[in-house]
Amino acid sequence: MKSVNPYIDFGGRAREALAFYQHCFGGEILAQMTYADAKIDCPPQFANNVLHSEFRSDAIHLMASDGRADQPATVGNNIMLSLAFSDAGEQEQAFNALAEGGTVTLPLHDAFWGARFGMLVDRFGIHWMLNCQK
Repeated sequence: MKSVNPYIDFGGRAREALAFYQHCFGGEILAQMTYADAKIDCPPQFANNVLHSEFRSDAIHLMASDGRADQPATVGNNIMLSLAFSDAGEQEQAFNALAEGGTVTLPLHDAFWGARFGMLVDRFGIHWMLNCQK
């Protein structure tokens, strides 16, 4: 798999999202800092929200937060992550894991450009494209 390094605002669900991705890909949550940890001035109800977190598994490196109190996240089609695989079995495992609780928008299939390709929206509203060259 090639590297992807997005930063995603989960609007208050960063911990849950990173735990889900850890379930899908293995790996580990490397960092998780709250607004209180960083001593950043914010509304009291926001103090324990995630300011910054990181997840890494093989070549996947996701950075995430719960966003800002004054700027709510718009979850949905604002981000699409494309993953390139060299192994069809690994692609299928990742596709099936990401699809748990989500919506498959294009099942894995042989695409006209000589790859196995599929698209889905996971349970957090993140859009994924998975491509494996044959």
